Amino acid sequence: MSQQAPPPGWGQPPGQGGPPPPRKRSTGKVIGFSCLGLILLVVVLVIALTAAGGDDEPDRTPTGPATRSAERERPEDESGARGDVRITACAVDSATRWPSAELLITNRSSKASNYIVNVEFVDASNKRLGEALASSNGLAPGQKSEVTAQGLTQVTTKITCRVTDVTRYAS
Repeated sequence: MSQQAPPPGWGQPPGQGGPPPPRKRSTGKVIGFSCLGLILLVVVLVIALTAAGGDDEPDRTPTGPATRSAERERPEDESGARGDVRITACAVDSATRWPSAELLITNRSSKASNYIVNVEFVDASNKRLGEALASSNGLAPGQKSEVTAQGLTQVTTKITCRVTDVTRYAS
C-alpha cells in the first residue's frame, strides 16, 4: 500500500505536520477578573466614603412606651431626632385594610441628615398589629419632608400609630 494524498479539502492526516492548533485565548478570564476587580473597587470606595462621611454618631432616640399617637400633641421641648418626627395622620386603607401613618420630618439639626423612622400600629388594648418603616434622605437643615410608613398586615379594627424609633445621621 502506498501513501496516497488525501482528497482535496480533507487536510493533513493527524501527526503529519501542518499548522499547529490555534492557541486558547484567555479572554473570558480577563473579563471575569476585570469585573471582579471593579466590584472590589466599588466595595472599597463605599467603605472609605462611609468611614469618611460618618464622623457623626447616629442619633438614635428610642421612644419606648411614652410614644405619641396621632391624637396627642408633641411637646415643643422634645429634643433629639425623635423631636424631628410628627405623625400627621393614622389610618387603615378601606380597600387593602393596610395601616399607614403619614409623617412630617423636620430636620432641626445643623447638618443635612438622613432619617429612618420606625412606626407601630396598635389596637385599643395596646396590642401590636403591625409595624412599618419610613425614610427620608439628604434633608437639609430646616427642611421638611412628608413621608408615609406603610404597613403590610391587614387590620380590621381602629388603630393608633406610634413612632417607636428614629435614627438620624449626617448625609
